[in-house]
Amino acid sequence: MDVILHLLFSPLPTTVAISLIAVGVATLFYLNARPSPLRSPADLKRQTLGVKDGARKTALLEDNNNLMSYLYNDAKTLYEVFQRGLRVSGNGPCLGYRKPGKPYQWLKYKQVSDRAQHLGSGLLHKGLMPSSQTFIGIFAQNRPEWIIGELACYTYSMVAVPLYDTLGPEALVFIINQADISTVLCDNQKKAETLLLNHEKGQTSVLKTVVLMDPFSPDLIERGKKCGVDIISLEDMEALGKSNLQKPVPPRPEDLSIVCFTSGTTGNPKGAMLTHENVVADAAAVVKSFETSLVPCPQDVTISFLPLAHMFERIVQTVVYGAGAKVGFFQGDIRLLPDDMKTLQPTIFPAVPRLLNRIYDKVQSGANSPFKKWLLNFATARKYAEVKDGIVRKNSIWDKLLFNKVQESLGGRVRFMVTGAAPISPSVLSFLRAALGCQIFEGYGQTECAAACTFTLPGDHTTGHVGVPLPCNFLKLVDVDEMNYFASNGEGEVCIKGTNVFKGYLKDPEKTAEALDKDGWLHTGDIGKWLPSGVLKIIDRKKNIFKLAQGEYIAPEKIENVYVRSALVAQVFVHGDSLQSCLVAIVVPDADVLPGFAKSLGIQGSIEELCKNTEIKKAIITDMTKLGRESGLKSFEQVKEVHLHPELFSIENGLLTPTLKAKRAELKVLFQPQIDKLYANIQ
Repeated sequence: MDVILHLLFSPLPTTVAISLIAVGVATLFYLNARPSPLRSPADLKRQTLGVKDGARKTALLEDNNNLMSYLYNDAKTLYEVFQRGLRVSGNGPCLGYRKPGKPYQWLKYKQVSDRAQHLGSGLLHKGLMPSSQTFIGIFAQNRPEWIIGELACYTYSMVAVPLYDTLGPEALVFIINQADISTVLCDNQKKAETLLLNHEKGQTSVLKTVVLMDPFSPDLIERGKKCGVDIISLEDMEALGKSNLQKPVPPRPEDLSIVCFTSGTTGNPKGAMLTHENVVADAAAVVKSFETSLVPCPQDVTISFLPLAHMFERIVQTVVYGAGAKVGFFQGDIRLLPDDMKTLQPTIFPAVPRLLNRIYDKVQSGANSPFKKWLLNFATARKYAEVKDGIVRKNSIWDKLLFNKVQESLGGRVRFMVTGAAPISPSVLSFLRAALGCQIFEGYGQTECAAACTFTLPGDHTTGHVGVPLPCNFLKLVDVDEMNYFASNGEGEVCIKGTNVFKGYLKDPEKTAEALDKDGWLHTGDIGKWLPSGVLKIIDRKKNIFKLAQGEYIAPEKIENVYVRSALVAQVFVHGDSLQSCLVAIVVPDADVLPGFAKSLGIQGSIEELCKNTEIKKAIITDMTKLGRESGLKSFEQVKEVHLHPELFSIENGLLTPTLKAKRAELKVLFQPQIDKLYANIQ
């Protein structure tokens, strides 16, 4: 005891004392800098509760079954949501845009609202009616004028119909005719010429006016006159409206707000009819799912680069405007997005897995030595341990050493991120939650429920699921007998009922009846499974299933989602039919990973040359088969032969839909010769 007391109270050597003080200071800094753990708004072990008929609701609705229609009494329509944003922001900055190398310029909320009223008044002066029977096409890339055009529709109870060029000319003609669109707001002359060409061919006789956002040639006006289409600049239309100003004719919640045409993988696009209540309810329910400290506020800013023609981006922006926050638009070139992010420094970042996978791959490829790989894995594990405890931050020692660069590449201020539109790999999601130091939520849904129907809750760090029903809808699983999925086992087709569910497809009662049953349940075609904590996991797809020769049902998308986890595989298209007893696949190797892998086998060459190498092909099949076994694929679900293709499937080459889903019919036609050859090799 005397020895211990002596050590405790005796003077310490200077170097030891300094070291202890340094450790103490570092510890105090760590404890002070470490934020309080995030509290989840619900019990994470019991995230959903049962309601009648086997349906479930979020635990956030514990005391009642009243589904949300809105968050604020003064914001029940999209028009009112924007007006609320104007008020709570104090007429703050609203829409931002920039030119190359320049800072963002901002339009204030009142400017946007006034311009929308001017534009809408101009359209009414031209003879359009302020009614939910009046459909206005918007054919433009993301930009402030897109939002001004949309708000002009809502100011006078008209309906916005987004158009996008990746649909193709035939689909554009179909939509204009199906929706009786007489007026289209267009961003540039090239798109206007596409519309005029269709009109000149007599395919779109309903089209009467094209309003152009960008400068255009006087010749375009003459060309329009010849075929009976009035070409007018947006500036002139706004000036016309300002001179003939009309009072707003605000819509009701039950009025139609937008008709969003889904591209689909086959046939004509279907126009999902969404009311103001549908969209507002979905956005309000997302905000309700956030923990209090995460609710958007006027100081927040988001970047708009995901297509405004799709409901995911529409919901994000509805949330932002309701909070009086800001939207900065990218320059229009996805290659310049990193520069836009660094300049804008967004706090809210909507993303898709394809982009997040690139971020993940870039960080991983930077760890190009065994020590760097070990350090990255160690740092990720330490940060993720904090995430499990509810600690989300950017100021740990690991952030300063390793993760600050990837955080800065997104602007350095992202506080929460939402990913949707496609599944994200659990390993990628876990890594990014650690590395980016922000909350990352995953949503699931479809256009027909205004975007999202499930959302992960704050504080839930687990992966491999899509969260719980939003407070605006119930979810239930129904039996799919032919695939051996039964609701009694907690598995089945995901069905949605709520205030966010659409009213049907425009002028298509047959397709509407396929999607909506007599009780108002929307059938998604996705197969879900309830996990013990009450969250939903998407495990399969009802559509696109086919039978093999021996009668086994195959869901190719489920298999593709397994194989694409291979580091060597960027994309994969699995094919089979009832005349064959096994599956084959078209595989696009990962162009960043393949050369290094080939070099390890002593093989060199271009991507095209490597794709023709039989040794490489065997190695890829081996890795895919291994992943398949680990994921529980049955033997008949494993592909037996593959063709390696050097070019990515994309929207531009017509092999992906605008929401990045595979166009299976087009892929089959394009690769039929290779498919035939693969089956011949097997036989």
